[in-house]
Amino acid sequence: MTAEIYLISGFLGAGKTTFIQKMLDEVFRKNKVVLVENDFGEIGIDAALLKSSGVEIKEINSGCICCSLSGDFVKALKEMLERFQPDKIVIEPSGVAKLSDIVKACSDPSITPLAKLKANITVVDVKRCKIYLDNFGEFFEDQIQNADIVLLSHVEDSSGKIDYARELVKSLNNHARIVADPWEQITAAEILRPEYTHSDHEVGCHRKHEHHECGNGCCEHGHAHPSAENVFDTVNIQTKRIFTTEDLRARVFRMADSSNGDILRAKGIVRTADGYMDLQYIPGDISIKKCATGGDMLCIIGQNLNRQELISLFNGE
Repeated sequence: MTAEIYLISGFLGAGKTTFIQKMLDEVFRKNKVVLVENDFGEIGIDAALLKSSGVEIKEINSGCICCSLSGDFVKALKEMLERFQPDKIVIEPSGVAKLSDIVKACSDPSITPLAKLKANITVVDVKRCKIYLDNFGEFFEDQIQNADIVLLSHVEDSSGKIDYARELVKSLNNHARIVADPWEQITAAEILRPEYTHSDHEVGCHRKHEHHECGNGCCEHGHAHPSAENVFDTVNIQTKRIFTTEDLRARVFRMADSSNGDILRAKGIVRTADGYMDLQYIPGDISIKKCATGGDMLCIIGQNLNRQELISLFNGE
């Protein structure tokens, strides 16, 4: 029996890991699952947070799963299928990955006898979708254009932005099912209804723009194909410091200062006087909550980052 592959994509901080946890808890509890985590950077924060789920986790953190790594990814995916023989494979690409690249890799002839691409789900943050479209259009658009299901996140307190987000998604992909319900009001099983997964239609048939790459890193239309590594910076920090929650919050606010660069995402697990904390940051939103997993790591993603200042900020006095 072939395995089923579920791709869960979304731009930085959209809520991919939260939705994957929901899937694992509500739908795949009785299945043999392999979770493929691709954090952009050398530190796997999301994998650490999901380790308590009891699934087999494979981390690919040498870079974004994209054209430059697709051969290694296909090889690793084939090895996982042969070694673990899972029922389901859930792949969480980096927030700056292009979904079309992962779809192509999962449709490789060496993979298709072993696994079927079942659903491409893209999580879209209704609060920030316009900003991401304006500033990172090619990455953001690709994730929507290649989705079967678009799951809107942060809708609970953003009712005024839901209609805009829905129309934006429709303008890029009018074939995808759009789910705009608050996540606590809908089950993962409803989101994964069979009629909205790959059955008798070709993967990616609804794309507005087909991507064909030549050997020099450009597409056939002649323009450059930017990779995430060329567009985004990442700073990985390991710290033995024991913070107070107030001190940690203050340092995050200082991190967001423009002198440190344009920070799009920060996440980590660090030790505080009250135990380990899961830190999540996207512009305008900070979350610090207790975490069952121990750690001493932070990952910051953005543009023009002041690497040394950021490292000093979380290791200094």
